Amino acid sequence: MRIYKVGGAVRDRLLGKPVTDIDWVVVGATTEEMLAKGFRPVGADFPVFLHPKSGEEYALARTERKSGRGYGGFTFHASPEVSLEEDLIRRDLTINAMAEDDQQNLTDPYHGQRDLEARLLRHVSPAFAEDPLRVLRVARFAARYAALGFTVAPETLELMRQLSESGELEALTPERSWKEISRALMEDQPQVFIEVLRACGALKVLMPEVDALFGVPQPPAHHPEIDTGAHTLSVLQQAALHNQPLTVRWACLLHDLGKGLTPEEEWPRHIAHEFKGLKLIKAVNERFKAPRDCQELAMLVGEYHTHGHRALELKPSTLLELLQSFDVYRRPQRFEEFIAACEMDARGREGLEQRSYPQADYLRGAATAARCVAVQPLLEQGFKGPELGEAIKRERLKALKAYKEAASV
Repeated sequence: MRIYKVGGAVRDRLLGKPVTDIDWVVVGATTEEMLAKGFRPVGADFPVFLHPKSGEEYALARTERKSGRGYGGFTFHASPEVSLEEDLIRRDLTINAMAEDDQQNLTDPYHGQRDLEARLLRHVSPAFAEDPLRVLRVARFAARYAALGFTVAPETLELMRQLSESGELEALTPERSWKEISRALMEDQPQVFIEVLRACGALKVLMPEVDALFGVPQPPAHHPEIDTGAHTLSVLQQAALHNQPLTVRWACLLHDLGKGLTPEEEWPRHIAHEFKGLKLIKAVNERFKAPRDCQELAMLVGEYHTHGHRALELKPSTLLELLQSFDVYRRPQRFEEFIAACEMDARGREGLEQRSYPQADYLRGAATAARCVAVQPLLEQGFKGPELGEAIKRERLKALKAYKEAASV
């Protein structure tokens, strides 16, 4: 029995980056031997075990063979005869196909260290094209390591293009796709994830609504970058620079989908794009079964982001409707995330990345003013039921009028 550290832990140590998760592969062992040593089995499809003390995952060396469509369409074979090199060749990228023993002696049969130095994301073998999930994974790694100068090798991008055209991407489950998408959006340069998907043709398969934004112009006075797709990438980049949570990043990606529906004769204006985009945002949300908080914020940002930009001009009644739509009294965090998405949208424009966004504090102040309306005095006056609701609304409107007047002085 020989045990090796494999994959990301080896890669990140060689890059000088912090190692978080460690994967181990066991060569020359049987399931019975692992159980005898106290390892706990967890793998349903192939033998994976948890270490009795550390809880880390140890997998028996295995080979795989394509047997069906999609990410799960593989037959695995694990036995003591499977070599380390045979196990490593089934991995996606050369930089993930290295192993080291307990003395940090490197096993690198597919030149992963060379590609680390060349800053290349290169596939290990032609079998790469058998697994559609690898398109998303490579795009995610491109987003993670873009700051270090990594790019996708041309021959790997070509395989990704072939996968995108094969129909295999449609076989991915929403859960697997969302896992990769959500992880990619939380990388330091999530816009690179979208760029790579677009470069290999996967974006128009997975998110045609986002792909349709590229080449669609906007008014140069508000959008010096002009192209709606380029603007979306910039907004996503700003969200990462400002350490926004996943909910905000997802909303930033989808906020302008309605502009992809504007007839060319109406370009560069996009009348009512906020409302038109809602059905597209809903479709993308449902396609990937995004978590509920991500779905809700994306829909709200899509519908109301221009309200956010025009906050200082909104009538008190419109401002109250906005606050009601977000249920700021019970869900204050969601409104805070809406404000963040609006600010990222404002900053995601060429040359305007450092602009101030006074709308943010104004909206926070409006929410505070509305929240400060006391309900108890209205109860004491005898209001109840629907009448109480109307009375609260009148008082909140009065508070917002006072707030607006004070803010304009």
